[in-house]
Formats: sequence, C-alpha cells, structure tokens
Amino acid sequence: MELFTSLDSQFADIGPLLLYLIVGSIVFFESAVVFGFLLPGSSILFSAGLVAASEENVSISALLTLIFMAAFFGNQVGFVLGRALGRSYLSKRKSPGLQKVILKCERFYEKSGWWSVVAARFIPWVRTFVPPIAGAAKMPYYQFLTANVLGALAWGVGITLAGYYTASIPGVKTFTYAIAGFFILGSIVSVIADYLRRRRSPQDKS
Repeated sequence: MELFTSLDSQFADIGPLLLYLIVGSIVFFESAVVFGFLLPGSSILFSAGLVAASEENVSISALLTLIFMAAFFGNQVGFVLGRALGRSYLSKRKSPGLQKVILKCERFYEKSGWWSVVAARFIPWVRTFVPPIAGAAKMPYYQFLTANVLGALAWGVGITLAGYYTASIPGVKTFTYAIAGFFILGSIVSVIADYLRRRRSPQDKS
C-alpha cells in the first residue's frame, strides 16, 4: 500500500523521459494483456497528473498524448488477441480466482455491450479483461473502436487531468491514494447507476 500512496513523490524524483516511459508502459500493459490487472493503472494516472503540475520539466500535453495512445493501443491489442485466439486466450489462465474474475467480466460485457468497453476502464481488473472478451465475442470492430477512443479519453486523459488540477488543493499530495480512490469510486457508482437505469427501460423489459 505504501508504494501506491507515494507514487507521486517517487515519480517526482525521476527525469521526465523515464516518467513518460514508466507511465506509458504501465498503462499499455494493463490495457493489453491479462497479467496487467496487477498494475495500479488509475493511481499511476492520478499521480502522474500531480507530478506534471508540480514539475516544470514535465509536459502535461506530452503526458496526456502518451497516456491516450498507450490506453488506446493497449485495448486494441487486447481486442485483437481475443478475436484471434478466442476463448483459449482466457481459459489458459488456470487460477480459480482469476477464472471467477473473467466470468464476472463476461457477464458485465454481455449485459452492457458497447458501454462496457467504456465503463470497464474505471473498474480495476475489469478493464484488463473486457477487451479480449469483446474480441472473443466477435464485437464489431468499429463499435469497439469508438468505445475504445471514448474510454481512453475519459479514463486516461480524465484521471490524469484530475490529478493535474487537484494538485492546487492544499495537502493533496498527502492523500493521493484516497483522492484517486474517490474518482474511481465515483466512476463505479456512475456505471452502476447507468446499468440500473437501462434495466428499467422499456427495451430491457420487452
């Protein structure tokens, strides 16, 4: 836990190029491959925003561009893997706990469809598995593409900017993890509210 709560202070001690490389790599791998669910994506984004606000040699525009591209292409890779390898890509992971997570992600995708690709970005673990599941389920490519663009913007750019602008609040660096958790929790609540709203719609009842 101490590692995640002090990410902003650790990032401040490295050069901008190394910062870009670390953040971009974590965002890409968390979005692209199954083992990426272990990475603290949202905390990384928020902390990177804090550092960009406090360090003059870190360009927020370059950081946002890199994060968007890493998030976008990461999900594209996950989708292609799922489309090319199908169910076998996911079933090779033998851990019972991991299989339960995959099953939950499959149900989430089945119920939410296009929106799940966007919403999954804000839910730890789920964001790693939904792209290959969408690929294995033969989701139309351009539907996934549009959802991926929106998700990369809302999650990658949105949370980084949240950290960037929140840096002006006194004491924020002491409570980085709590504040990042606030944004993540708010996103999850939004997803649940949207899901409940759609369940009550006439289309869902028919």
